[in-house]
Amino acid sequence: MPKSDSGTVSGRRLDHPETSRIRLEAVLSALADPVRLSIVLALDEGHEDMACVSFALPVSKSTSTHHFRVLREAGVIRQYYEGTARKSSLRTADLEGRFPGLLAAVLDAERARRG
Repeated sequence: MPKSDSGTVSGRRLDHPETSRIRLEAVLSALADPVRLSIVLALDEGHEDMACVSFALPVSKSTSTHHFRVLREAGVIRQYYEGTARKSSLRTADLEGRFPGLLAAVLDAERARRG
């Protein structure tokens, strides 16, 4: 099923901030957490539109859900339902338009740190 800008599929809706309402402090706070940063790295490395259960995270399912919600509410990822799976994708173009170079700089620094 196609997804809309609001993330509505099969009648389920997930809230996402409009691009103009994405705040720098929310993005930086979301990216400051190592678990959330690893999610963003995985999405950036070509795993676009991944189901939440596809991530091997070192946290419980409820904590994982919290991390995805923080990223979505900060405007870093977009989530939508495909059947019963909740899929995630990076909002790269939105973040680049709002804060040019920020996401790339953060991800490059994390990749360099990891070696």
